[in-house]
Amino acid sequence: MRGAAGHPHVCPPAAAVPMAAEPQPKALTRKPLLLNKVEGSQEVVNMAAIVPKEDGVISVSEDRTVRVWLKRDSGQYWPSIYHAMPSPCSCMSFNPETRRLSIGLDNGTISEFILSEDYNKMTLVKSYQAHQSRVIMILFVLEMEWVLSTGHDKHFTWHCSESGQRLGGYRTSAGACGLQFDVETRHVFVGDHSGQVTILKLEQESCSLVTTFKGHTGGVTALCWDPIQRVLFSGSSDHSIIMWDIGGKKGTAIELQGHNDKVQSLSYAHHTRQLISCGADGGIVVWNMDVERQETPEWLDSDSCQKCDQPFFWNFKQMWDSKKIGLRQHHCRKCGKAVCGKCSSKRSSIPLMGFEFEVRVCDSCHESITDEERAPTATFHDSKHNIVHVHFDATRGWLLTSGTDKVIKLWDMTPVVS
Repeated sequence: MRGAAGHPHVCPPAAAVPMAAEPQPKALTRKPLLLNKVEGSQEVVNMAAIVPKEDGVISVSEDRTVRVWLKRDSGQYWPSIYHAMPSPCSCMSFNPETRRLSIGLDNGTISEFILSEDYNKMTLVKSYQAHQSRVIMILFVLEMEWVLSTGHDKHFTWHCSESGQRLGGYRTSAGACGLQFDVETRHVFVGDHSGQVTILKLEQESCSLVTTFKGHTGGVTALCWDPIQRVLFSGSSDHSIIMWDIGGKKGTAIELQGHNDKVQSLSYAHHTRQLISCGADGGIVVWNMDVERQETPEWLDSDSCQKCDQPFFWNFKQMWDSKKIGLRQHHCRKCGKAVCGKCSSKRSSIPLMGFEFEVRVCDSCHESITDEERAPTATFHDSKHNIVHVHFDATRGWLLTSGTDKVIKLWDMTPVVS
């Protein structure tokens, strides 16, 4: 079970002094600055993206609309394009170099448009039936001229973006939410609702299974790939994030625990090595990945407490022999030992292991954890809406969040991502 979030430290009141004390400067809280809200969608905004080098936003919504919002002199964003699709818009992929906008629909279709230079017009280029049901994720790969997609029909497919021809497909074990691609190796990463991540090697018209791995107890809801460090991040409905060291070839998997609800979107700031995660709890968490993190230990099996040797409640023989009542089993999050409640009465955060919230630790591990080891490696911010998707513009340090409240929010992240 996850520990509750730690309570903020409250300083005791200062002792009374005979003369007036000089006013102390207030500590500056580094937090994102809300720049703007974009409102007007009738249903959930499933995805939105910042238009590079423009004060603009592209959004697709469950209300079937594609909208391009440009900032007016009033400071507000108004639609320069309002386009109705034949089916709810589930996802999108925008390539600023070609101004190609690929839109996934609830009916399984992918439609591609070219936006005009002034972002006041969109022209349909082609549509193709990529899936039998709702398209979940799309990636447009300019280098390969491929459109990659996943759907509720449990299929990953890829098409030629020039001809619209289907090049191949692969059936996943469940509907896939996460999709990432590495141009250098042509590896595609697909995360699905079973909690599994599948790695495929793509050729022009064929694919081969490289491997699968699973570390989540819930479905994979988001993937993020860092091609420089060759690290894959996976977010899940189990509230956790796992960092998979693909390039290190050591099989390292680091857990990050900082959300109280399912993680729904991830983004990575390469220049500062910070991971941004957002979730259904409304939290925006900024993780410092430029620290030496530790793997969480495997939980050990035992029939009795590995600290005091008291039997656990299923160990009938030891209970009978020692005439003692069996105890419930717990696990120390730091050493992984099976312990009873009495021997693990303490709680502590262990940020280098990814536990930003306080978790159960055995008494001896609690004594060994230093204040330095408890220093947080992430910052937490409340967006005040259930976030379904994020887009980060590293050049300006802007973060775009879209949510189930039909609102798009634009944040200046430079105070925390710098």
